[in-house]
Amino acid sequence: MTRARRLSGLLAIVAVALSAPADAQSRRAPAKRPAAKPVPVAAKTMTPDTTCPSRLGMGVKTVRSFCDVPSGREPAQGVVINFPPHAGPLTLSFDLHARHTYSEELTKSGKGYARYRAVIGVLSMQGDLIERAAVEGEFRSAKDLFDRIGGGAGPGGLKAVAPVGDEAIYIAIPAGIDGVSLLGETLDAITPAGHETVVMPGRPVAIVSNLLVEYKPAPPPRKR
Repeated sequence: MTRARRLSGLLAIVAVALSAPADAQSRRAPAKRPAAKPVPVAAKTMTPDTTCPSRLGMGVKTVRSFCDVPSGREPAQGVVINFPPHAGPLTLSFDLHARHTYSEELTKSGKGYARYRAVIGVLSMQGDLIERAAVEGEFRSAKDLFDRIGGGAGPGGLKAVAPVGDEAIYIAIPAGIDGVSLLGETLDAITPAGHETVVMPGRPVAIVSNLLVEYKPAPPPRKR
């Protein structure tokens, strides 16, 4: 074999060797795409399941359900609010009102003035205080009533008890809590009967309405 033929053969072998890695690269599997990020869970707002120990009735103007908030220390005796299955913390909101007993006779005579300051606690079902809320209200005439409640024996089928004032309350509930209780702490009231401070257990100190909870639903259980 001549020297030229040997050189030609060596060049062919080198060319094949150099082309092999490039050919192997062309046969590699395509790079994997990164896993898709989970879609964020949208928050929901709903009326929670609520047990009211003394439900006053429906408002004739607002068509809301009004509930007494009793004073006390035992969570089971308060306005018990059960939360839907949720992930992380949530927000509980409600409207808090002073509790007034309306008298047409006293109002017309100019002796119906009343002023209230009520404080309630939002407790876990184990009795731990999460937050407090307060409302102040004044009554001079019927126009100061937030609403009238139907189903009573008074004129027009109205109840004497009526909400006065309106304080929008927002409470951040920590994760891991499935329900809370609303219980009255104190009521400072000036009424035609005089000045009183109420701390007696079971005595209603305020009225609550428009209960709502904003939360992120718990993820569905994983399939095994």
